Amino acid sequence: MSKNEIVVKSGPLKGEIHIPGDKSISHRALLLSALADGPVEINGFLKGADPLETMACLRALGVKIDALSGDKLIVHGISGKFTKPKKPLYVGNSGTTIRILSGILAAQDFECEIAGDASINQRPMKRIVEPLSQMGAQLSGKVEKGQVFPPLKIKGAKLKGIKYKLPIASAQVKSSILLAGLFANGVTEVVEPDQSRDHTERMLKHFGVKIEQTERQIKLAGGQKLKGKTDILVPGDISSAAYLIAAAILVPGSALILRNVGLNPTRIGILEVLRRMGGGVEVLDEELLSEEPRGTLKVTNRKLKGIEIQGSLIPRLIDEIPVIAVLATQAQGDTVIKDARELRVKESDRIATVSGELKKMGVNITPTEDGMIITGGTKLKGTKVKSHGDHRLAMSLSIAGLIAEGKTEIEDTACVETSFPGFFKVLNSVKS
Repeated sequence: MSKNEIVVKSGPLKGEIHIPGDKSISHRALLLSALADGPVEINGFLKGADPLETMACLRALGVKIDALSGDKLIVHGISGKFTKPKKPLYVGNSGTTIRILSGILAAQDFECEIAGDASINQRPMKRIVEPLSQMGAQLSGKVEKGQVFPPLKIKGAKLKGIKYKLPIASAQVKSSILLAGLFANGVTEVVEPDQSRDHTERMLKHFGVKIEQTERQIKLAGGQKLKGKTDILVPGDISSAAYLIAAAILVPGSALILRNVGLNPTRIGILEVLRRMGGGVEVLDEELLSEEPRGTLKVTNRKLKGIEIQGSLIPRLIDEIPVIAVLATQAQGDTVIKDARELRVKESDRIATVSGELKKMGVNITPTEDGMIITGGTKLKGTKVKSHGDHRLAMSLSIAGLIAEGKTEIEDTACVETSFPGFFKVLNSVKS
């Protein structure tokens, strides 16, 4: 159901917020728990639309999952011995679900179909079809202009380990290959051009899987079992925290405390960018639980300067680029974002949609083939803008609305439930 949200200029933001569970880790907690040889309790699970699609798919594959109070679940692991689903698996708008789950389905002894909504069915899948086919699985989909799109038909097979060099750094593709590798004969090796988020590798270690790992190379031997009867403590999602961080930095007089924020080194590119731009973010109380670092962030209003963002930093902040673009509108000088072509194939073409919607608010922003150039020092004006069904764009535009003159109306904000249920309620709770 479509829903619009109206945002007006805000006074100082004050208070403490407990950040909801990390979406990427919640997906992996479900999937790896299903591969374990016994029950796994998950605490801090994000009950967002995307992880719930992963849960529904696993239940359709014969996995029993008990939803306890709050953000707790128990997944009764069945060592990855799934049953053939009665109908095609549906992933909604979740690219993580379709790509990573396909790696597991590639090793099953049945054929099934997996698809999603209109957006997912336009997302490229050749990046997983090629390596999984090399391992011995049979995958097919809708072929257009040399690319493969869902729905995907996957016929599982006895897999063999391969060495695969990713053409583009992608945690989803890497994870798909590694989880297929658990069922393969021999060793599976993935080589990345730049290091992408490593939640899968960390969680595999938490379950007792032995892997060899350097910054850009991961190896694991097939046939390893994941140990059940354990707990997973999911940290808060730094991608969700990024919107509140940006709000506190941009709105004069603001000071926010954000608790339980995941601080995985492969995900904190946003903090590095803010330090370079002059933003005030202090990390407190850092600890390591379930192989994932987390801590408290203290954020205060600061003046920013434009910078260049490119290269190996991009995979560590790819999801935060829309809100970084909003921050850049208030920086002194230009901010240049390069090497982010991956934005073209997200929930929307984020290079085009971010640029187009911020232009409506008066921003001097130039889209490029692999990024954008944003001129800072802009006085934003409230107007009617569109989310394009993209949760990260919707939240980024809401942050822009906090500093814009007049009223900002964002069309179709129901998509925000994908990653940050209750986002607008949380945002309003810290407004003065």
